[in-house]
Amino acid sequence: MERFLCIHGHFYQPPRENPWLESVEIQDSAHPYHDWNERIIAECYAPNTASRNLDGEGRIMGIVSNYARISFNFGPTLLSWMEKHAPDTYRAIQAADRQSMIWRSGHGAALAQVYNHIIMPLATLRDKQTQVRWGIRDFEHRFQRFPEGMWLAETAVDVETLEVLAKAGIRFTILAPHQAGRVRRTGTGRWKDISGSRIDPSQAYLCRLPSGRSITIFFYDGPISQAVAFENLLNSGEQFADRLMSGFSDHSTHSQLVHIATDGETYGHHHRFGEMALGHALDHIEVNNLARLTNYGEYLELHPATHEVQIIENSSWSCMHGIERWRSDCGCNSGGNTGWNQQWRRPLREALDWLNGQLAACYEDVASGYLKDPWEVRNDYIDVLLDRSVENVAAFLLKHSRRPLDDEATVAVLSLLEMQRHAMLMFTSCGWFFDELSGLETVQIIQYAGRAIQLANEFCSQGIEANFLERMALAKSNISEQKDGAEIYEQHVRPVMIDLLRVGAHYAVSFVFEEYGEETDIFSYRTIKEDSLTLHAGQMGLAVGKIFIRSSITRKADRTTFCTLYFGGHALNCGVRSFIGEEAYLIMKEELVTAFKEGDFAAVIRLIDTHFGMHNYSLKDLFRDEQRHILNLIIAGTLQEFEDKFITLYENSKSLMGFLRETGMPVPHRFMTTAETALNLTLQKMFTSETVDADRLKEDVDEIKSWNVVVDSVALEFIIRRRVEGAMTALREDPDSSPLMGEVLHLVESLAALPVDVNLWQTQNIYWDMVQSHAADILSDTDRAIERNSWSEEVGHLGQLLFFNIPAVLAAAKGEI
Repeated sequence: MERFLCIHGHFYQPPRENPWLESVEIQDSAHPYHDWNERIIAECYAPNTASRNLDGEGRIMGIVSNYARISFNFGPTLLSWMEKHAPDTYRAIQAADRQSMIWRSGHGAALAQVYNHIIMPLATLRDKQTQVRWGIRDFEHRFQRFPEGMWLAETAVDVETLEVLAKAGIRFTILAPHQAGRVRRTGTGRWKDISGSRIDPSQAYLCRLPSGRSITIFFYDGPISQAVAFENLLNSGEQFADRLMSGFSDHSTHSQLVHIATDGETYGHHHRFGEMALGHALDHIEVNNLARLTNYGEYLELHPATHEVQIIENSSWSCMHGIERWRSDCGCNSGGNTGWNQQWRRPLREALDWLNGQLAACYEDVASGYLKDPWEVRNDYIDVLLDRSVENVAAFLLKHSRRPLDDEATVAVLSLLEMQRHAMLMFTSCGWFFDELSGLETVQIIQYAGRAIQLANEFCSQGIEANFLERMALAKSNISEQKDGAEIYEQHVRPVMIDLLRVGAHYAVSFVFEEYGEETDIFSYRTIKEDSLTLHAGQMGLAVGKIFIRSSITRKADRTTFCTLYFGGHALNCGVRSFIGEEAYLIMKEELVTAFKEGDFAAVIRLIDTHFGMHNYSLKDLFRDEQRHILNLIIAGTLQEFEDKFITLYENSKSLMGFLRETGMPVPHRFMTTAETALNLTLQKMFTSETVDADRLKEDVDEIKSWNVVVDSVALEFIIRRRVEGAMTALREDPDSSPLMGEVLHLVESLAALPVDVNLWQTQNIYWDMVQSHAADILSDTDRAIERNSWSEEVGHLGQLLFFNIPAVLAAAKGEI
């Protein structure tokens, strides 16, 4: 009987956006990348769009997308981030789904996912419905088709969730084998107990629901999936292929489907080069005709379910206790923290459940005065999340409102809907998954709760926050300094809360460092400069102005005035307040300008206190990314002085250091520290300069080896990689440029001498694309090709340096002509 193989990757990152800025702020733990999304893009999501097919010597024969050959789902919130910040990878994923439809009888590889990864059995029916509606609509927007299947967060399931999926038109979902309870052949009355992962995973199963609807369920192969995730199976592509093939039975009398499901991050992030093992395994299986690669939609069309199944309710793939990991101290944790407990999970869940109930009642009560059907409007709000343009928001409100809404009513409705969005974001599963209440993921969901409360305070009964914090105080941290959930709220949520005045403060503080135009976007806010004046006296500076600020999310707006007195360096004094009238603004402006021109800076400070109150703002009040940017500007000159001095000290001392070593005397530690800093700086500067001096590079590398200097490999590799990628991109855009070709060859040739391995993945992709685009020129026997013979030789030489199998690459290129 025919053998089918399907590998499913669940690609997901929790939403990391600051709830007030709608942007992921810099995360130093992801260095050298801006944040963890960006890092995992580089390590996993992007590499799987261009997996390498290697020959026996490890040279690249071809580059293909893994996504088109497997089954996959991406979290909608992750794709939303990727669309803006990693558009090439985003488009490649969409293209892979289109390609898979060509290969798999019209069935795409992509599946939808419940919107923000909440544990569905623990959600209210309304929240289940919205999660599915938003997941489907987001999928339709991105993949231009209706999803056949939907991934459930942590595969957590109950019958009500399956009812919601089936009612929405979802044909199938994927569960773990231990989530199956009983099976029977369709048309027979006898049920067989197959609990304990005893279900045959090689076929599809139909689950009939109380409503009369039904949905197909695929139960993945548990042992092979576990081996991929936790048993180093990805160390070898052939080993991976062999393990997959071991899932087939030689004694089966029906067509078999071997299919596995793991976190997609397994292929590249959790296991380095895992995407290459995946690609090689797929190549090996296809080339040797060991099985037919498929996806779930295609297999279901070819082999509809012949057996029925009953699920084990309130179960999941990552908690042996069902779904307790997301509501109790069940014993499941990430390990490594002896003595800790997760007793905080239950009071956190209960506090958020209580808050969700309060917010739902408030929403229904207030929104009913504006909207025809508040809950249907919430279900449709995904259309606004996908397009926040003024025109689309206006059409949305016109469609759903009882009457035309003025500006104040528009702000109210959008604020209420945002309150509901954050009420769902606060249930993102990662908040309970790990070990500690004050962990990054848990603080993130508490911040979502804080944003929902802030929005509720404008429309709902008072006291929600106080009552919420009483409940949060019952959730105890394992870290004494963090105390409990209420203290974590005070430490990590309240300080980052933002209102329009805080946006004005950010603008005012950064105004003395940045040149703002008439209109400026500050994350999710639009500012309009209505008036400003800047004065300088030596290193001192004064900025006075008036701006109009509007939230791009809720449309809430305010006009603010500000004054910033800059002392130089990082010292400044800033006051901000809401606009109280043109006359008051002009008086304030005149007084401050007069005092500054007279050099009476103490008077300026007193006037700031008089006009703006005693609360002053500083660089500490800047949003994190802008704060980092400005601090880098401030320290740039000092850093340059330090760097120059280190290099000079080393150059002046290295002869003496060499003499000391020759005499057998240990070289003093301070000398060695200076050498290490100087040589690392020299290498980094070389690859950020216009040209790389090959002779000087060799000298520096020899000195690094001679002194056994520790190289800052992370920083150096990142700098070199970006330099090479930039040069290669320029060459692709102008492949006839001899200077550009020479520069790329020179850069790539210099890599062999470096004491660091440079990631050439993106450079290789650009080279591959260039070769495919100019295949005719490379392969043609015409006079034009003879004229370009030297160019073709250089292309071939560059390919060799980039570890390509040139004959195979040219053969692939020939096939594209």
